[in-house]
Amino acid sequence: MDAFFASIELLRYPQLKGLPVVIGGGRRKVDEELLAAQGERALRFIPVEDFPLLKDYVGRGVITTATYAARQFGVGSAMGMMKAAKLCPQAIVLPVDFEEVRKYSRLFKSTITEIAPVMQDRGVDEVYIDFTDVPGGQREGGRVLARLIQKAIFERTGLTCSVGVAPNKLLAKMASEFNKPNGISIVHEEDLQTMIWPLNVRKINGIGPKAGEKLARLNIHTIGELAAQDPSFLIENFGKATGAWMHEAAWGRDDRPVVTESEPVSMSRETTFDRDLHAVRDKAVLGAIFTDLCSKLAQDLQRKGYVAKTIGIKLRYDDFRIATRDQTADSYTADGQAIRKLAGLCLKRVPLEKKLRLLGVRAGTLARAGEEPVFEQKRAPAPSRRPDSATESIASDQLF
Repeated sequence: MDAFFASIELLRYPQLKGLPVVIGGGRRKVDEELLAAQGERALRFIPVEDFPLLKDYVGRGVITTATYAARQFGVGSAMGMMKAAKLCPQAIVLPVDFEEVRKYSRLFKSTITEIAPVMQDRGVDEVYIDFTDVPGGQREGGRVLARLIQKAIFERTGLTCSVGVAPNKLLAKMASEFNKPNGISIVHEEDLQTMIWPLNVRKINGIGPKAGEKLARLNIHTIGELAAQDPSFLIENFGKATGAWMHEAAWGRDDRPVVTESEPVSMSRETTFDRDLHAVRDKAVLGAIFTDLCSKLAQDLQRKGYVAKTIGIKLRYDDFRIATRDQTADSYTADGQAIRKLAGLCLKRVPLEKKLRLLGVRAGTLARAGEEPVFEQKRAPAPSRRPDSATESIASDQLF
């Protein structure tokens, strides 16, 4: 989907079309004031000059997405909003509306499966589709079906998407970025050298910043230069599995099927604070945030029909160091209070002297609700355990 989070907001605020807009963070006081001032009038009548600007943003939020007008200034996803404000101070900033995002995500995916039922979910705004056995799927190399999907999604949602058609998922992913927004790009096997090899190695989905930097130090910048390397050289520098995969990817080889169903490994919720918070001095604020994260994680599990046996936490300190801890429960749960209790036990095992800039809660060892594996129940604690329980209770009170 094209600038998915931002495009959804433009449906609500059509007066912002063509303007630089960034989406990031939750609803802020300024957003509430904007809506309150509007009263019962339609949102499309809010004057453009009334919207909050990026230059006035204060905090540590990151950009979820930006309109293409904002991207022209170098603003992009995962960029800190304070940094983006220096590049495009005149951009309008809006919060993420997760309810609307989920609604439109379900809508565009159901539209696709009505046309091409073999679809793999790749997150809230992206899918893989197998055209192989769809009637007309091979016409004009897949272009006809791609146009049909684009048209159906636009008619159902008012949103545009870009489609990459290729012999496999690796190349299709790259092709989907060639002609945004609302474009169709087709890559055949014989197009590898002309269309793929001139691209930077980072265009391969799976080569991240660190691997890209290491390849650059080895004087390997393009996919073509990567393809020219001896596999043994890549294995020597990146390890057996990664090195071999890099060579295969550079030659456009990918035999992964489109998988219509996959089970999530974990679910998580986390938030970055606008200012560093201390476990003692900001105990009440942290406690409320922590409880809210646990509650939202429980809601995610319940909505998707899962229960979890392992609950974990993630802390990022003011020096950017990260600490994680996990706690395994006696039984599976999707209850907010149970998750909060287990996450609290994790907190007791991490140092809390330093200030915190991020807090997260994670649910792992997932199972479908009602299909949990049966484990032998642990014996109830003996009476002699009570003093320890009391000690744990006191320790918990010292945390947020």
